[in-house]
Amino acid sequence: MLTFNPGWGQDMSQLDEFQDVRKLEKSLREAGVEITSSNTADKDAGPAHITLVDPDGNPILIDQHR
Repeated sequence: MLTFNPGWGQDMSQLDEFQDVRKLEKSLREAGVEITSSNTADKDAGPAHITLVDPDGNPILIDQHR
């Protein structure tokens, strides 16, 4: 599984600016990407995640902790 963590740098430092997972989900859905799971609906900000599958069948997790 490929994992991306919005809000964290490569060295696990907290980034001041990043694109929230809810914005990423909206952009992906508008582009026609199927989101396989999401827990973003009940929150406006903070920790949340989405999962999807790339065209090669690899699962992708976008897991925001902040």
